[in-house]
Parts: sequence; C-alpha cells; structure tokens
Amino acid sequence: MSQAFLEVYRKSLEDPVGFWEREAEKLYWRERWVKTYDDSNPPFYRWFVGGRTNIAYNAVDVHVKGGRGNKAALIWVTPYGETRILRYRDLYREVNRASLLLKSLGVEKGDRVVIYMPMIPEAMIAMLAVNRIGAVHSVVFSGFGAQALAERVIDAGAKLVITADGMRRRGKITPLKPTVDEALKNVEDEVTVLVYRHVGIDVPMKRGRDLLWHEEVSRIPPNAYAEPEWVEGEAPLFILYTSGTTGKPKGIVHLHGQYMVWVRYAFSHLVGAETASRDDIVFFSTADIGWISGHHYGVHGPLLNGLTVLWYEDAPDYPHPGIWWEIVDTYGVTHILFSPTALRLLMRYGEEWPLRYKLETLMALYPTGEVLNEEAYNWMVKYLCRGRESCQVADIWGQTETACFVTAPGSMNLGGFRYKYGSVGLPYPTLRLAVLNDEGKELPPGEKGHVAVKPPLPPAFLHTLWRDPERYVKSYWGAFPGYYLTGDLGYIDEEGYLHILGRSDDVIKIAGHRLSTREVEDLLTSHPAVAEAAVVGMPDPVRGEVLGVFVVPKLGAEITEE
Repeated sequence: MSQAFLEVYRKSLEDPVGFWEREAEKLYWRERWVKTYDDSNPPFYRWFVGGRTNIAYNAVDVHVKGGRGNKAALIWVTPYGETRILRYRDLYREVNRASLLLKSLGVEKGDRVVIYMPMIPEAMIAMLAVNRIGAVHSVVFSGFGAQALAERVIDAGAKLVITADGMRRRGKITPLKPTVDEALKNVEDEVTVLVYRHVGIDVPMKRGRDLLWHEEVSRIPPNAYAEPEWVEGEAPLFILYTSGTTGKPKGIVHLHGQYMVWVRYAFSHLVGAETASRDDIVFFSTADIGWISGHHYGVHGPLLNGLTVLWYEDAPDYPHPGIWWEIVDTYGVTHILFSPTALRLLMRYGEEWPLRYKLETLMALYPTGEVLNEEAYNWMVKYLCRGRESCQVADIWGQTETACFVTAPGSMNLGGFRYKYGSVGLPYPTLRLAVLNDEGKELPPGEKGHVAVKPPLPPAFLHTLWRDPERYVKSYWGAFPGYYLTGDLGYIDEEGYLHILGRSDDVIKIAGHRLSTREVEDLLTSHPAVAEAAVVGMPDPVRGEVLGVFVVPKLGAEITEE
C-alpha cells in the first residue's frame, strides 16, 4: 500500500474542511465564500456558503483566457463520416451563442431545462449554456420513452426541452422529436421545444411552441458574448433522475460550487492531470450524458481540467467489434471508461479483435456502473493492457448521488498504489466509510453489511431530492441515524479496501442464508462458455427463495442439456 496516499488521506481526515477549501481556491470564484462548511441543519450540509461562481466559465473561459484555446476540448467520432473536433475556443463561441439563445427564449436563472439528445456536440453545448446562464438542466437518456420523459418534465417543472430530430444506432435512424411530442401531451404547463437537426429527417413542428436550433442561433453573431450568471455556490446545478424503490424516479440535486470543486479535483487525480502533460491526455468516455457518469467523466471532469474528451456516437460493436480499439489507436486515447456489460459484449467476439490494434497509448481502463467480474478483469489485463506496467485496470465505484467516484482506484495519482482486484479502492480523501449490520452497528474488517458514510460528507454528495426533502431524509438518513446510507452492500478488508457486492436489494435469502447476487454471478461467469450471467430470487415454499439463473453463452460455445 502507498504510504503517500495514506498520508494524504490521514491529513484530510484531520481537517476535511480545510482540505476542500484549498481545492476550491484553485477555481475561479467571482465572490469568495463567507463560510466553508455549514452543518447547522443536518442532514442538509452546505459548502462554500455565500460564494459566487460559474462552472461553465471555469470549464471553458478559463482555458481560453489562459492561452489554451487551440487545444481540443471534444473529439466527436461517428461511423458515418461526420467526425468533429471542437477546440476550447470553438466551444467558447458556441456556448456563448447558445446561452444568448436560451435567454432570448425566456430562460432565466433557476429555470429548469430538460435535455433529451443523443451523444452529439450540441448536447455538451446545451449543458454548458444552461450552466452559464445559471439555469438548471435535467438530462434525460435518449433511450427513454414518452412516459419517462413526461414524468421528468413535469417533476422538474421544465420551461424548455432541447432535443434533436432523431438519432442513429447501428446504421438506423430513430426519431426523437415525436417522442417529445407524445410526452408533452401529458404536460399541462407551457413548454418550449428547441430542435437540433441532426439526422435530417422531417419531424412535425408545432407553431408557437417548437423552434429549430439552427434558425434561432443563426440570428446571433458568431462572436457574441454572454456574461456568465454568477450563481451562489449552493445553487442547484442540475437534476438527474434515478430509480426509486417506490417506482417514482428520484430527482437527485447537485449544487453548483460543491459539484464543481469535487469533480475537478477527483477527475484531475484520476487521470494525473496535475502530474502529466495535459496535452497527452485523451479521455474516451463511452458513458451517455443521460447518466451521472456521462456528466462528470464526459463533460465537466475533463473540461474543468482543460483536457480532451472523446465521444463516440454509436454501439460498441458497430460497424465492427473492434471500433473502440480502432478509435484508441487513431486518436491516441490514454484513458477509457465503459460499463462491464459493454466489455462483456465485446468479449463475446473474441480476443482477435483487440489484438488487431496496438493500443500502446492506453494508460488506464475504468469499468464503472456495475460490479466487475473477474473474467472481464483478466481479459482486459491480458488483451488490452498486455502486461504493460504503464497500463492499469481499476474498477470505479460511485453513484448518481455522489457525483463522482468516492473510492480511489489503483491508477489514482495520489501516491500510485496498485489496484487490488475485487475491491473498488480506498476511501477518497475526507471520506469516512463504515460497514453496518442491520441494527446499525459498525462491523469489523471482512464482515459484510450496509456501506455507509459518516459526516462530514464531501462537497458533491447530493444535497436533497428535488421538491422532496422529506424523502431525501428518509431514504438516505432514516435507516441508521448519523450515517448516510449508500444502498450498497459490501465489506472493508484488513487493508482498508472497500469491496462492493451489489445493491442491498440484490441480496437473496435462502433458508436463512444471505447470498449476494454478485458472488453467484461471478462464479457463473468464471465458466469458459459463459459470457454473461444474471441471478434473481424466486419464491420457494420450503426455503423462502431459490436461485433463478440466466446465462448468455459465448459465441461458438456448444450448448447441451447437461
């Protein structure tokens, strides 16, 4: 274990408030905060009280004014011959114009804007424009249907929906605008719709409500400037909806300054931005912006650090199963983030696909969003890193609620400790983790229980649930008073590494014995013929529950009744 990391962690626990104050000072604040941390109304903890800042200014303007305007901010790759590279000065220009466009449509500070778009540059521009004028965005995954979209528009009280005519997937076009039209039939309030023509299909336009992005932005001079709205550090930045046990999505609220400070610092150390040359780093984020990972790994994290992020607009195996690895070689990708499910999809095609490419620039691979099984980990080490010491695989653990990863993976540039398979790393600076039993008692190393966090929470943990503070208190603080409950099960080993076993509702109790679905699924995927596996609980009159097992065989595997 790295003594350097332990020293950073130890000092952060001694003075967590001072730790984050020093990090906040590395960003631009129009007005400095009057109080760094306020715990007078738990569990509604506040950071950087009274400060005024703007995340879009810090993500774009700072780099242009610092002489880095020619650096690539976004590389957008498609299999359709439309690759675009936006430099920071290009992004600056387009965000300013989009900001003025939003203002012309009556969007003001604090208003909510729903963004329902595919992975195209205008989605990033829209997010940053909303940030710049002090409004609040709620990005909805473009794969969701009309009902889910309507629920989010209504709950957020959105004034504007930004969408595209359609999106492409595996060579086929899927209309998006008609889904918006269907969703808005269930919305009583008046909502404006701004449509970006992406795929060039004809879509219905409602007079007096619907506007075309190209037509509206063309009225704004190319070099127009939109003064940033200098918002309170504790003002809402965005709402992101996540699944709730009651069936109603939970509107996770992240705050402007708190999120900005956390994400800049966390991403910086994830990729070594403060120790390596920034010009060498190209971060390939395969996460959709409809999820939290798409926000912090695909937009705010790289841009706050002045780095280059790469997006790919299509499936991981289209137009061929080696497209991701081709992109790595073509653009010199150094870091890549993806879900284990996507990786297992590519594994089904065999190792011959990655072996067609050099992958010499790869420094780190970050599987995230779900538990990483051992076979997938070994496959990455063998066929992607190929034994190179300069290339590491590190599982990332974080949640929509935490805004970014909250345990330090092996490639963390805080002392360089090595990744430990099966774990998601050590607690992040200032993070006080605990594992609790069902009675709320802290468990010793090695014992499985509920993963919780003791205050003070780091800045970017959710502040509340949108329009439902009572649910926030009940969901996250009600079970074990004095602890923030993550909803995950796991254990901390003798060295202090956290191991995540799955969600607390992913535990199956058979004849009095609690089994983690992750442990059973790991066992199944260790079989050489199994590509993916899922385990569910099924009612049993004798044992209460029994295992229901589903497996997906690898391509070419011979399946028999035995």
